[in-house]
Amino acid sequence: MTETLTRPQEPAAVAASPARGLTTAQGAALYVGAVLGTGVIALPALAAQAAGPASLIAWLGLVLLSVPLAMTFAALGARHPDAGGVSTYVRLAFGPRAAGAIGWCFYFAVPAGAPAAGLFAGAYVEAAIGGGQRTVLLTAAALMLAVTATNAFGVTVSGRVQLVLAVVLVALLLTAVISAAPHGDTGNLRPFAPNGWLAIAPAAALLVWSFAGWEAITHLAADFRRPERDLPRAAAIAVVVVGVLYLSVAAAGILVLGPRAASGAPLARLLEIGLGGPASALAAAAALLLTFGTMNAYYGSAAKLGAALGRDGALPGWLARGARAGDVPRRSLAVTSGLSALAMVAVAVTGTGAEPLVLLATGAFVAVYGLGTAAALRLLPKGSAARRHALVALVAVVGLLAATGWYLLWPLVLTAGALLYHQRRHRAATA
Repeated sequence: MTETLTRPQEPAAVAASPARGLTTAQGAALYVGAVLGTGVIALPALAAQAAGPASLIAWLGLVLLSVPLAMTFAALGARHPDAGGVSTYVRLAFGPRAAGAIGWCFYFAVPAGAPAAGLFAGAYVEAAIGGGQRTVLLTAAALMLAVTATNAFGVTVSGRVQLVLAVVLVALLLTAVISAAPHGDTGNLRPFAPNGWLAIAPAAALLVWSFAGWEAITHLAADFRRPERDLPRAAAIAVVVVGVLYLSVAAAGILVLGPRAASGAPLARLLEIGLGGPASALAAAAALLLTFGTMNAYYGSAAKLGAALGRDGALPGWLARGARAGDVPRRSLAVTSGLSALAMVAVAVTGTGAEPLVLLATGAFVAVYGLGTAAALRLLPKGSAARRHALVALVAVVGLLAATGWYLLWPLVLTAGALLYHQRRHRAATA
């Protein structure tokens, strides 16, 4: 027992089942769902409010950052396919204490972010059918239940659902952008930085939510048919799709909507302008699909991670069932779903908006990126393109850490909890 806690072994290579594992297309769809997600329906407005048209610089910067981030985590997943994902890479590079801390940051960030994602979608549904805050909360709760049920059937079913969702979402977003583009006006780019150039930093901190997800699919790496081939391909496809769609929607919002891009639901307005007449129902459908895709990917990844943390001693051992490739981590999934429900109840009782929840979640994910890319510098071969990607990503993530501000207190609290849990377990094992 002591040996397991102090020096966990590197996970053995996993032989994927060609008949049952995730394909490249399903993996790319999971990536697109995890990264694209709810950011495209709400954050263009929040970023425009923070920095005006200059928010496009923040969007472009984060799209460019996505390339080294995605390639770094895909390379790690291909070399070390394990349900622990980033936690496993950090354990191999820096030991069990650091692994437990980063695992907690990811695992407990998902329940904080799930209510925010549900609230974004709920706002679109409420705009379409009315019902006020009751509709918003019920929509969020229904999404969490649906995602839990989907993941309870396993990653193969979840991947098939995600593939269908991704195709529909790409079609909807392209329709919104292409139909609204003729109504654009370059005059809406002036003044370009109404709140000053420094406002780009807080806009970027908000937008990290939109780009979190490149690390999420690594927890499912062992469930790919051929992780060493399929995972990098899936990541590369997703980087192109996500980058094009994010920049297109953000640019269309500024050029077509002008000052209105900083308020309300920009995707709904683009659809209304492009297609003519009210398009709130179509926008609500797009919001539901986007949110479901994000939550589907994150619930699956968090459930796998929780099982791996239970296996490695960073969480209670009864969570470990489901850590192996192909198994369904239903106990860990139940914990993720339950904590998300508690967070939703807290939101309903206190009336807390989505923005603080977004920043809490992104603070934790930036910490995951920081330690994950640092681990990559130790694990990836020297001189390789993947290692160069990791170095660029680490430098960029340090800048994001500075932009996140006091919301980094959340990952610090989680880190302290993980270290205390590790110390308590170690003492119990050696007593």
